[in-house]
Amino acid sequence: MPIEDEGHAIDEVVERLSARFPDVPESDVRAQVESHLTKFSGAAVRAFVPVLVEHEAGETLASHQVGGGGDPT
Repeated sequence: MPIEDEGHAIDEVVERLSARFPDVPESDVRAQVESHLTKFSGAAVRAFVPVLVEHEAGETLASHQVGGGGDPT
């Protein structure tokens, strides 16, 4: 996946997660996505990185919502 396509896919991940977690500011959602994205910086195969990032960031955001708030970053 070209880096431009991955960047666009990550933007879409932020949009979907922001819609899923409307009470979380988009800047916090983006920070969470970027935090998880760094875990895959050395991945040789990039095709599934946005999917994996969305899954992990979504789990983190959900756990902070259920857990009563706090800083999700």
